Amino acid sequence: MDIFVDNLPAYWSGFRVTLLLTLYSGAASLVVGAVLAAFRVAPLRPLRIFATTYVEVFRNTPLTLVFFGMVLVAPQFGIIPPLGFWTAVLCLTLYTSAFVSEALRSGINSVGVGQAEAARAIGLTFGQSLTLVILPQAVRTVIPPLINVIIALAKNTSVAAGFATVELLASGRRLTQAYPGEGMLIFAGVAAFYLLFTIPAGLLATSIEKKVAFAR
Repeated sequence: MDIFVDNLPAYWSGFRVTLLLTLYSGAASLVVGAVLAAFRVAPLRPLRIFATTYVEVFRNTPLTLVFFGMVLVAPQFGIIPPLGFWTAVLCLTLYTSAFVSEALRSGINSVGVGQAEAARAIGLTFGQSLTLVILPQAVRTVIPPLINVIIALAKNTSVAAGFATVELLASGRRLTQAYPGEGMLIFAGVAAFYLLFTIPAGLLATSIEKKVAFAR
């Protein structure tokens, strides 16, 4: 226990980076995912093809491979991202936005077809129908799965530890190098900090899901 207390600043420093990665990547993923979801249900076939291809590629590609692609493949095309925090944010956003898109698309598809038809009948464009009629009804059903996506994102930030980002897991690895015989206790502390985020978020998702189910 003493090793945990004595190194609390190191844990907190890594946890803070993990939270920032989750915050920035989560916010960007929500924006990109919303655009992709709109493309998936758009009347223009090229937009649907682009969004479907994007989602299928990133949903079925390991996150570590996305990082390697950005670090090793992108420079072959003249794109040289610096190793560190913002490259990690970019990779996490590219990956997570595909899952956000699917969650939002499922919510959009849960809205009755009659709603879209009524919107078109009164002269609303596709964009107006989506933002004013369909999305407001879909939001309540997609909040719980979106929270679960963010929880997965928080855990996925650990991949950034292998790409020059000193987040929570990387901090734990540094501590194991300083205290070789205390690895189990050190990583138990790492797990405890992850749980500080994931358990409250999971409880929030469960609570919202129950309220949505009751409202139905």
